[in-house]
Amino acid sequence: MTDTKDMIAEVCSWIEPDLQKVFPDELSDDITVRASLYSLLAGGKRIRPCFMYQSARMLGMDPDEIKIYAVALEMIHTYSLIHDDLPSMDNDDLRRGMPTCHKKFSEGIAVLAGDNLLNRAYELLFSAKDHKAGAYIAGLAGINGMIGGQSIDIDSEDKKISLERLYELQRKKTGALLEAAICTPCIVAGCPDDIFETMKQISLHIGLAFQIKDDILDVLSNEEELGKSTGKDERDNKQTFVTMLGLEGAKERLDEEISGAYDKISYLKEKGYDTEGFAALTRFMAERTF
Repeated sequence: MTDTKDMIAEVCSWIEPDLQKVFPDELSDDITVRASLYSLLAGGKRIRPCFMYQSARMLGMDPDEIKIYAVALEMIHTYSLIHDDLPSMDNDDLRRGMPTCHKKFSEGIAVLAGDNLLNRAYELLFSAKDHKAGAYIAGLAGINGMIGGQSIDIDSEDKKISLERLYELQRKKTGALLEAAICTPCIVAGCPDDIFETMKQISLHIGLAFQIKDDILDVLSNEEELGKSTGKDERDNKQTFVTMLGLEGAKERLDEEISGAYDKISYLKEKGYDTEGFAALTRFMAERTF
């Protein structure tokens, strides 16, 4: 059985050197660059690069073929966290066990740091060979994906929303970048339509499972384990899978999403793909404690 910790460590070793050099050395003293790197290199699970790496491996690719997309995607994800933590958004003081970017540097610099990461990520995507893959990532980061989900999230504060609306919110806010991670290698590899659609369905299940698990951990875990504030959903009066379904209902829905992902992974295995690493990472989504 694949050891998930070793797998994550392998991916971190693969991507960290490139993350460290996304900005030229001559800009290293610029405060916005320092703030950008402070958040980008603060650790984290690197889940999106992990899924992109395992997706590429499963498709028989050299992961280095998609590394530039993984770097850009992690930069986009980090920018979203910096902005999400701002007082005008979720107003968080802790991220990855460290002070959030605006607490360390100021709100103005945090806004610039997020903008800087996003713009540099797009520079990397424009420089990559497959512009279709870059456009796919950009689309999922925008109003039809992550930003659209964040828009619904903010507009839903202190309101009752339907379960269907919550699914839409989380498919975009959390699921979109996971879809980018899982499906981008398919675009680069030129996969058949049925394989691409299967990978997309897997990403939808995993994205929802990831968010449901986050909602559960927000209730059951603590700041030391998570490295970020807990109980903030209740503080902000946000609708979550736990508040809507109850704790046990959320756990059941998590199991359903993971089972749905496994069903699609089994289809790929039947097609001859080596799905062991991908399946192990999916299992980690359900079992993680941080």
